[in-house]
Amino acid sequence: MSIRTAPTAPLSPAVFAILLSLAEGDKHGYAMMKDARSPEGGGVRLGPGTLYGSLDRMMRDGFVEETGISDDERRRYYRLTGTGRTVLAAELARLDAAVSGARSLGLLPGGGRS
Repeated sequence: MSIRTAPTAPLSPAVFAILLSLAEGDKHGYAMMKDARSPEGGGVRLGPGTLYGSLDRMMRDGFVEETGISDDERRRYYRLTGTGRTVLAAELARLDAAVSGARSLGLLPGGGRS
């Protein structure tokens, strides 16, 4: 698959949570799983299969890369690429537009309709 510069469809919750976690800096798998479980990280429970399957696809798509640094022989660290940052920014803009639309319909606090 070729490197994408912007998502053509919404990101899966797992991919979004991983990108959001890595936006803070390089991380290993367990740290990403912990981040994803938090409300700020999407509240997503990632099992090892989902996490590493997603990371493999994201590396293939050019969103993330391994850092090559490890503090333990079993622990690999990952980082966002420029493409990954672009994809995350596009998804955040898409979600922001959806929330703004819901707010303008009065579906969320601070909305425009009564």
